[in-house]
Amino acid sequence: MSMAMMMSEVNHQRIKTNGIWMHIAEQGTGPLVLLLHGFPEIWYSWRHQLKYLASHGYHAVAPDLRGYGDSDSPISPTSYTFMHVVGDLLGLIDHFGEQQAFVVGDDWGANIGWHMSLFRPDRVEGFVAIGVPYFPRTPTIKTVEAITKAYGDHTHVSQFQEAGRAERAFARYDCLTVMKKFMLATWTEFLAAPPGMEVIDFLPTPSVSPSWITEEELMVFADKFQESGFTGAFNYYRAMDLNWELLAPWDGSKITVPTKFIAGERDFGFKSGGTKDYVEGDTFKSLVPNLEVVIMDGHHFIHQEKAQQVSDEILSFIRKLSSD
Repeated sequence: MSMAMMMSEVNHQRIKTNGIWMHIAEQGTGPLVLLLHGFPEIWYSWRHQLKYLASHGYHAVAPDLRGYGDSDSPISPTSYTFMHVVGDLLGLIDHFGEQQAFVVGDDWGANIGWHMSLFRPDRVEGFVAIGVPYFPRTPTIKTVEAITKAYGDHTHVSQFQEAGRAERAFARYDCLTVMKKFMLATWTEFLAAPPGMEVIDFLPTPSVSPSWITEEELMVFADKFQESGFTGAFNYYRAMDLNWELLAPWDGSKITVPTKFIAGERDFGFKSGGTKDYVEGDTFKSLVPNLEVVIMDGHHFIHQEKAQQVSDEILSFIRKLSSD
């Protein structure tokens, strides 16, 4: 087998970590780079970066996070805190015999990466957060209530709280339609439906796929969610207030890990609710002192939409840290 052939292979395996079986896709050899997906995604979101990082001398590993794809999906929402998921990922780093890894995350994966950096800076060599900045814990008001105060009670966050509600709403559509509604969304406001309407019904279904993703690629996601369902994914939202309770000891802590934050200019999470001002202001930089911010043209799933540009940003960042 030629070197080029070996390079091009994505290897799949299931690894026992923190009491669950976790499915990973991996490519390449070299320093470890963990790629953490968000909602509603699986490892396959990182198909471009796996190949790119492998070809540049890195061991790129994209897990299906607990509750997703071919990884175990514990039943209770209380098993989906940052403590659980960070535990899974530290077990993954241990499995590969590494002391540290570079970590890249988008959406929920970014949120998990921020907390991995907060809990165990000794294990994270550098972190690239895509789309979701680090928000400090609100001292007096729980997360879901804070989001409801800011955006009203028809956000996806509110609607995903109640067991069964979002499952029933999503079940009215085939999984390909669900993927199109979320992945191809171009709205710039925080995700909220008009009163009396479910977010999934409110989101339009684009009739044409954009140039950056094919119908076949969307089907890879759809097929996996067809098998797994969405409850594991919703459980991250259902654990938000439990996270808030558990995070009290880290109140006021800074994130010391070297970090690059990348956002799409037209990401709904960036434009709305003062996120842009927060990212460009002093508070974010004081909480994350070792921070570089990159804003580029694009939407929420920018690591797929602008794959090459994002891959270049990731590589330049981890190269710089490796040479320091």
